[in-house]
Amino acid sequence: MVEMTGAKALIHALEKEGVDIVFGLPGGANLPIYDALVGANLRHILVRHEQSAAHMADGYARIKRKSGVCFATSGPGATNIITGLATAHADSIPMVAVTGQVALPMIGKDAFQETDIIGIANPCTKYSFQPRAPGEIPEMVKKAFYIAESGRPGPVLVDIPKDVQQATADMKFPDLIKVRGYNPVIDADLSEVGKAVELILKAERPIIMAGGGVILSGAFAELQTLAELLMIPVVTTFKGKGAFPENHPLAMGPIGMHGHAEANKIIIEADCIIAIGARFSDRSVGRFDEFGKGMSIIHMDIDPAEIGKNKSVDVAIVGDVKSSLRTLVKLLTKKVTKKDPENPWLRRKKELVQYFAENLKDYPREITAKKSLKKLRELLPAQGIVTTEVGQCQMWASLHFDVIAPGTFFSSTGLGTMGFGFPASIGAKAARPEVPVVDIAGDGSFNMTENSLAVSVIEKLPVIVFLMNNYMLGMVAQWQRTFYNRRYSGVHQHHCPDYVKVAEAYGAQGIRAQSMAELEKAIKTAIKSDVATVIDIPIDPDEDVYPFVAPGTSLKDMITGG
Repeated sequence: MVEMTGAKALIHALEKEGVDIVFGLPGGANLPIYDALVGANLRHILVRHEQSAAHMADGYARIKRKSGVCFATSGPGATNIITGLATAHADSIPMVAVTGQVALPMIGKDAFQETDIIGIANPCTKYSFQPRAPGEIPEMVKKAFYIAESGRPGPVLVDIPKDVQQATADMKFPDLIKVRGYNPVIDADLSEVGKAVELILKAERPIIMAGGGVILSGAFAELQTLAELLMIPVVTTFKGKGAFPENHPLAMGPIGMHGHAEANKIIIEADCIIAIGARFSDRSVGRFDEFGKGMSIIHMDIDPAEIGKNKSVDVAIVGDVKSSLRTLVKLLTKKVTKKDPENPWLRRKKELVQYFAENLKDYPREITAKKSLKKLRELLPAQGIVTTEVGQCQMWASLHFDVIAPGTFFSSTGLGTMGFGFPASIGAKAARPEVPVVDIAGDGSFNMTENSLAVSVIEKLPVIVFLMNNYMLGMVAQWQRTFYNRRYSGVHQHHCPDYVKVAEAYGAQGIRAQSMAELEKAIKTAIKSDVATVIDIPIDPDEDVYPFVAPGTSLKDMITGG
């Protein structure tokens, strides 16, 4: 045992967990923690807003596949990170957020900058801790990381009163801990895997629907092995985009509200769906009562609460997706005969791909969202990391940017958080500084966290903002065109600001690309740049995202915009 303050115990516990970077902002209630940071083996990245700290930790976590860490003070500092915690919770991202709190005697007395952050955070975290004595901190930190990273991952909050940070105690740092009542299931039930094998072998039109759980578990090789063993098409949810190489002959891209037309069409023609690490969200499957009719459904997920939540299933395989897939492949290998690559089901897949390639037309302008993203894919290395903002830019990325290397694409899919992409891209760049990182952005979403340009420049984390700019809240405007007879309300951004000048004001590089030739040059320049680059790409405000499955309808009701 060694005597130290609660704040120093926190920093030492983080170091023992292998934390190398913390994203945060100091304030009155976490000053002792920041004092303990001096001389620590941790890189602290000072953010310009606590929400961005959580998004940076989120982006870091998605690339490192371990918990990102963020700091905030009490009151408004703590409430500012809630959006980031809710984003991570919706997408099952491991994160440990550490907030300062007013001193114990002041809790409940409406003290300056006091909020019940435990009460506020409980619905959007996996668990929350508040140590009442400094000696509790080491074990709580250990438990926080274990809970965040095990089972279905998620964010955990550690809220530390200021006097607990300042007080000293003899500290014991445990190597092993046990969380009472928390026992995530890892290994699948073999009898359920056996039932899945029987259903798959009987199916004439089986299909794989891969979700974000494949990415979280790193089950890329296992998924590809299964698809190639069975020789069947693979669709993904939007969160699962990048779980399977989108240039693979069996790949059909994401399904859903703005999924690929051929993917939406083929999944409703299947007779057996193997859903892997997916939660059957409304954005992916449309109407729950319509999706899956007349099909058998096999659902593989680590979270038993997801089984039957949105869709009743025929076979439930609860456990780690990577481990479950290995078992499934092992059993299938013994029974599957060599598949004909020209079987009727794969011929149907090719027909659909060819049909929609010929019948979904782009806008006639020289520079469009589709053309811009195709050019980005052409020039960006396969290992380059891409994240997105939220809105039309996000859905255009779903449709027109093919992910080749596994796990190199992510977005805020569950919560749909505007402003997420840019700070998340900085977190991703901190995790993998050696590869180019791009934020596919729209002007409305980028406006919300553009002050993180200061972080990118000062911390020497050069990312590329690929800004498809229609000076419009584009997705809302599209819905107003489609459902409200073009009655626009609250969507025009009035050509403000000038993003080239904004970038330059922060010491970044701003480039406006108004032709495809200029865009190609801008992308090449940005990839080589040692400072952040904002590429401002003016596009038509009336350019819509198609295909489109309207809310409350099913995938068969897809609008193609023809």
